[in-house]
Amino acid sequence: MDSFSNFIHMGGYAGYVWTSYGIALVIFVWSVVSPIIQKRQLIKRIKSIVQDEQG
Repeated sequence: MDSFSNFIHMGGYAGYVWTSYGIALVIFVWSVVSPIIQKRQLIKRIKSIVQDEQG
């Protein structure tokens, strides 16, 4: 159990290490989610344009 505690504390650098991991995770998630959101918005915009042209 002591080795796990040492792992969590990262030799006194836990604040820097875990913050870096957190920031990297946020960037990774955003890089996956952002294109999905943009694609959905683009599809809605295209559908709206097509409906305006048809009706």
